[in-house]
Amino acid sequence: MLVDTWHFSFTVSDIEQSIAFYRDVLGMRLVHEQEQANEYTRKFVGYPDAHLKVAQFAIAAKQSPRSGHILELVQYVAPKGVKVDTATPNPGTAHLAFEVDDIHAEFARLKGLGVRFRSETPIAIEAGINKGGYTCYFLDPDDITLEIIQPPAHRLASS
Repeated sequence: MLVDTWHFSFTVSDIEQSIAFYRDVLGMRLVHEQEQANEYTRKFVGYPDAHLKVAQFAIAAKQSPRSGHILELVQYVAPKGVKVDTATPNPGTAHLAFEVDDIHAEFARLKGLGVRFRSETPIAIEAGINKGGYTCYFLDPDDITLEIIQPPAHRLASS
């Protein structure tokens, strides 16, 4: 039986570039970095020559799960990966959504830092459980889709 969330992970092409984006642009807290080039890691990931660089992040204003982080970024130094098409409709593609208090201010802040968005402005949610809120997709340096969402008031009241 599943108990809780440990973390969510993305494979990235350049760990330093990704650390700068998630820490300096998104404002996440970098809680741990490590390099893994050992037998345990090679067995775990299933690649006999595995060499990984790992960065773990928490949301600065939030208590992290037991793991101490919510997002893990991994760069495979070996085996060297190939760029895949992470377009949102492709099977196997994931995205991660972040809740914000003021989506219009956060959109403007991120846009001013050069973040690439899929829409010109935040989109009003007009149907479904989050009707009355706002959302928009944006891309990280590896074209991984991320989302910011400002939930509607009725969702906040039930939290």
